[in-house]
Amino acid sequence: QVQLVESGGGLVQAGGSLRLSCEASGRTFSIYAVGWFRQAPGKEREFVAAIRWSGSTTYYGDSVKGRFTISRDNARNTVYLQMNSLKPEDTAVYYCAADRSPGYGSNYYQTPRTYDYWGQGTQVTVSS
Repeated sequence: QVQLVESGGGLVQAGGSLRLSCEASGRTFSIYAVGWFRQAPGKEREFVAAIRWSGSTTYYGDSVKGRFTISRDNARNTVYLQMNSLKPEDTAVYYCAADRSPGYGSNYYQTPRTYDYWGQGTQVTVSS
């Protein structure tokens, strides 16, 4: 089993920045990749970004490219999501998720069912 805990959410003004953290514990050696998703009220869960647990491959959703950066610190078993130039439409609950199977390609990592473990989520609210 893998446990995921998100932190770093909060209230920020449009144009501001936040950094989310996702700390993994348990059988972290089984993780192949970690993704971030978000879900706003009344909307479907949306892919934000993903990163392989080893190597440098990253993937981003179209709505966050150029503004968000995903990174990881394997020593701390933590994945980060640096969010810059935030917009009101970025308001959502942000979830991190871990994939325990090898996969490849943006379509694979953008799909929620790819992931085996999910955190509880952290609220991000961007005011205009």
